[in-house]
Amino acid sequence: MKQRNIYLKTVPVAEAVALAMAALDRETLVRAETVPSHQACGRVTAAPVYAVCSSPTFHSAAMDGYAVRAESTFTAREGRPVRLSKGSQCVAVNTGHPLPAGMDGVLMIEKVVREDDGAIEIETPVFPMQHVRRIGEDIVATELLLPQNRTLSPYDVGGLLSAGIWEVPVWERLRMDFIPTGDEVLDFTLRPSPKPGQVIESNSQVFAGLAAGQGCLFTRVNPVPDNEEALTAAVLAAVDGPAHVVVVGAGSSAGSKDFSRSIIAGLGQVLVHGIDVMPGKPSILGVVKGKLVVGAPGYPVSAVVCFEELLIPLLSWLSRRTVPARPVVEAELSRKVPSKLGTEELVRLAIGRVGEKYVGTPLGRGAGMLTTLIRAQGVTRIPSDSEGTEAGSLVRAELLVPEAELDQTLVVVGSHDNIVDVLGNELMGLPRPVRISSSHVGSMGGLTALKNRSALMAGTHLFDEGSGDFNFPFFRKYLPGLDVACVNLAIRHQGLIVAKGNPLGIRGVQDLARPDVRFINRQRGAGTRILLDYHLKQAGIDPRQVQGYDKEEFTHMAVAVNVLTGTASCGLGIYAAAKALGLDFVPLARERYDLAFLPELADWKIETVLELIRSEAFKARIEALGGYETTLTGRIMEPGLGLG
Repeated sequence: MKQRNIYLKTVPVAEAVALAMAALDRETLVRAETVPSHQACGRVTAAPVYAVCSSPTFHSAAMDGYAVRAESTFTAREGRPVRLSKGSQCVAVNTGHPLPAGMDGVLMIEKVVREDDGAIEIETPVFPMQHVRRIGEDIVATELLLPQNRTLSPYDVGGLLSAGIWEVPVWERLRMDFIPTGDEVLDFTLRPSPKPGQVIESNSQVFAGLAAGQGCLFTRVNPVPDNEEALTAAVLAAVDGPAHVVVVGAGSSAGSKDFSRSIIAGLGQVLVHGIDVMPGKPSILGVVKGKLVVGAPGYPVSAVVCFEELLIPLLSWLSRRTVPARPVVEAELSRKVPSKLGTEELVRLAIGRVGEKYVGTPLGRGAGMLTTLIRAQGVTRIPSDSEGTEAGSLVRAELLVPEAELDQTLVVVGSHDNIVDVLGNELMGLPRPVRISSSHVGSMGGLTALKNRSALMAGTHLFDEGSGDFNFPFFRKYLPGLDVACVNLAIRHQGLIVAKGNPLGIRGVQDLARPDVRFINRQRGAGTRILLDYHLKQAGIDPRQVQGYDKEEFTHMAVAVNVLTGTASCGLGIYAAAKALGLDFVPLARERYDLAFLPELADWKIETVLELIRSEAFKARIEALGGYETTLTGRIMEPGLGLG
């Protein structure tokens, strides 16, 4: 049996990049080429560029009017006009026309006092070269127009052509080959349906988009199985081809089938195996036949960190570009972020404006959670000498989106419901779009976010058994002194989500105590968890009798997926989640799902939400999901209203 890999020594990112730069011969690896100037936008000059001709190539009029000899106008004064004969003493010109011989200034047409067929009268003198673009005013032939290692902009292309430069020397575009690996990896081009243990290969296309952003030409090799001989052949073929950079996707970790390190070491030199940052730790940098070979981790977030932290600075250096810098804002963390000492950690954030501040909500930190890449607006760094950052702390957030997008982001924290996803889609279709950034931390988590003013709205469906009311008793208890308003999104049907056909014959809460029933629960603080505890109490069931009571998920869809895959026999959730996955549903209760907010923080985004959910079209969208009633949808709730 093949032994597992052992990380040689994890190194800081800056050191890893420096090691690669020292090991690569950039001058030999990346060559210069000549391209037509009109196709050079975005390319990098490989040599200084000198103007061939001047611009303009002649003295030209800078205004519409009359070309004149300045000396002939010097005596013009208000009330003492000078008369100039057309043709001999003045010539009509338009902007850009060559200055006629013997003329050295232009009188603006607005300055003509009187005009007839043969002459004009003026009361304003013209000084020499007034309103004239001189020869070479913009560009002078033979002067340096652009230096070497300049990334050419559209304006530069205009300058090249104006200076009579038809071709320009540039560095060749970097070429990257990506080799997906793994027996479990399915080729996405075949549109496969993955079975347990299989994954659809997608990292190559993430890298393709990131590489395009760095001006790289990208080639994806067909997936290679976990076979050392086959992968060796694929790496050799890539380094023997035109690629400057070869990336092996997956195979860089410590598993017995992770061959990247041994293959790179066998063909060339391993420079780095393991960097001091998480996710992304297993990244490999090596050199084979003078080319950069990278072992990228298989988990998508780790792979992206490998690209952003290692490849972007190396690609920028190879192509002579400036390393791109992200805009930075200061954001307040909505909850605590613990971290491990000794390793820098990158935490992705959903960021939006709440009142006068930006609030960053930490997203899931698993290296395999692709959705955190999709949902993040920024990323913050937890230093290696820190054990984490407390809730309410201000952190430096590097933005992944334009800062203007943050002002369009509605931060929603609290209980999950499928309607919030529908709401988010509909809001993005408006003339002035609103982007929802939602964090599923349960109803109580949503109230805490409102209390800390780290969310604009909170999804909540907390039932108070004493009063029979929803949410308001919890506002009074946990948000004392705060003016809290809430609008109803829907009355929804909660129940037990069971497998299609309900093979175990589950009929109600009493069946959760059966030894053959495996339950999947919601997290502490979730309104659904509180509802379950209420019904267990009513049925006289101790939670310890429920197999799986301590196994938690954060959304209704996650509960439904557990049932669909057989991980659990049932779970408490909404009908819409069961319907979405073709599962059966045992009704248990009707409840009110509201969006709570603080009127003091209400802005145009909240007004937009209220207007949208009150529309008949949106109510119809809710009802089409199944398991919802819209009799209260859009109404501002009041204490004691219950289910209306």
